[in-house]
Amino acid sequence: MGSTGTASASGVTDADDDRRNVSDVTGVLVLGACAAWSLITAAAHGGRPEGDLLAVLAVAAGYASGRIVGALLPVAAPTAGALAGLGLAVAAPYVRANPQFVTPLGHTGAVAALLTLSSGAACCAAWAARTPAQRLALHLAAAGITVAAAALDSTTGLLACAGVLLCSLAAGRMRHRGPALAVLALVAALAAGTSWAVAENVLPDGLSAFLEEQLSGHRVMLWRDALTLVHRDPAFGAGPGRFGELSPTAAQSLMPDGKPHSAALQQAAEQGVVGVALLAAAFCWVLYALWRTQRPTPIALTAGAALTALAVIVSVGNALSFTIVTAGAGLLAGIATVRPLTDGRRAEQEAG
Repeated sequence: MGSTGTASASGVTDADDDRRNVSDVTGVLVLGACAAWSLITAAAHGGRPEGDLLAVLAVAAGYASGRIVGALLPVAAPTAGALAGLGLAVAAPYVRANPQFVTPLGHTGAVAALLTLSSGAACCAAWAARTPAQRLALHLAAAGITVAAAALDSTTGLLACAGVLLCSLAAGRMRHRGPALAVLALVAALAAGTSWAVAENVLPDGLSAFLEEQLSGHRVMLWRDALTLVHRDPAFGAGPGRFGELSPTAAQSLMPDGKPHSAALQQAAEQGVVGVALLAAAFCWVLYALWRTQRPTPIALTAGAALTALAVIVSVGNALSFTIVTAGAGLLAGIATVRPLTDGRRAEQEAG
């Protein structure tokens, strides 16, 4: 009996290790392809790939850090991350997005992104906590972050944080994460597709007019400039970082930031359809890692909800242009996909 139990536990551990290795290798390949394609498009048309390379590095570093601190401190690490993100969001109106520009960080959607990631981290910490009292306190902390979003006058952040909190509470009753993660992928695809449809002006007149009013005409004009660049060279795009110098709308802006304020459209304009495919692949890899992780389903789905909300935010903004946001996304994904050290010790005890 003892040897059979040991063999069974060993088999489960080996299978879990194989699942984790597959997701890790997939992540390395996807992020490596993103970096390589940025260099290829820069070589083809010129441009500045440094921003894309920094984003890839930030995601990778955040993910690795999340795996480490999440294993050592499964509750304290996401709690500290939530507090740090909230602090950065509160301080954001006093921080400049770039020394060359006077546009506050909060005007770019980065505040909403930071609040969303903070809410997700707090909810992940709640589900990692051992006692009901701790879980309640951390869920209340996530609710407090939602209130902070309202105080900061971030409507997008308020909606995103509330959505993450509700999804986290609902995740506690779900046994199977696959269908829920598929729905999250569909939501992200719908958000990106809607921005593209608005730019192409293919939506019904009433819906198109409503969305343009909510998004602002200036943003829609930036999106249409991005589509113009896509049509010129759908394979390679115009080159990383070149949208600002090729967009008439951006050139006429009083405070240009050189971004079309849509991650999918920026990738398409600067790196072609392959760039968009790689961006989508990076998001799908994160969802795949959450599907295969050993962490409890509520943690996986909470992180998935927060990262999906971030995907919606970046479909209509330039939050991914900020290293702190990309690093924070990687950190949350790493914490949610880590294999806690306590699990390994428990398996050894059961095997013994």
